[in-house]
Amino acid sequence: MTPKPWENGEGYSDPTAYNALRPIMQEDAALEGKVNFLIKVLKFIIAESGFELLARIEIKDKKTGRCFR
Repeated sequence: MTPKPWENGEGYSDPTAYNALRPIMQEDAALEGKVNFLIKVLKFIIAESGFELLARIEIKDKKTGRCFR
């Protein structure tokens, strides 16, 4: 069973909390998409330049301070 963001922990609908958190969830999803795109572009540039990536890419968002690996 997948969790539904508009329900509380007991399974009841909680639209007030959902409406308050929705912009935050959308912003987080947009940031994740941006990071995934950036990593794909970096991997493409590395491969097209004739190099091989040897370790994981680690980046940090300047605005939020969140680290991505």
